[in-house]
Amino acid sequence: MKADKREEALSRARDLFWAKGYHATSLKDLEAALDMRPGSIYAAFESKEALFLEALERYAREGAARFEALRAQHTSPLAALAAHLRSFADLGSRKDPARACMMVKTVLEAAGDPALSGRAEDLLADTEARFTAAFQDAQIVGEIPPDLNTAKLGRRYIAEIGGLRAYAQRPGSEQAVAEMAEELAREVEALRV
Repeated sequence: MKADKREEALSRARDLFWAKGYHATSLKDLEAALDMRPGSIYAAFESKEALFLEALERYAREGAARFEALRAQHTSPLAALAAHLRSFADLGSRKDPARACMMVKTVLEAAGDPALSGRAEDLLADTEARFTAAFQDAQIVGEIPPDLNTAKLGRRYIAEIGGLRAYAQRPGSEQAVAEMAEELAREVEALRV
């Protein structure tokens, strides 16, 4: 399979799995979404599980890239963290396949499957570590006090994003999500010395 076709198929699989979850996605769903026969799917991705894990990795990489792009746009780590929270203000009106985080959905859905939930938990830990590192950078440059526990800040930050995503599942939540994203961003900015 050509690289561009594979990337397109992987993107479609990510969206399907993100919307429906691993267990609710059938082979027929994958055939329709990827416009591929079962044999071609297995030849390209080995198994449904391997395809899912690759799609999950892609989701995590894309999220990391968006955050790193914000970091590159801001000289201040704290400003980048606040901007990232503000990026969730339009969550309720986005055309994403789902409003909930694909990694969190996987942890919840596949709790009895260590291959799936374990990988999702690892990716969530990587994401939390990225946020913690940004708080550490803010501490290093003197934006936040040296006595603040950056690990706790990273943990709280990822929980707040999860909360925003969960709240956005509710019908008519657009305005509330936008307001909460702004409030959370201001709380991060208020850490500034």
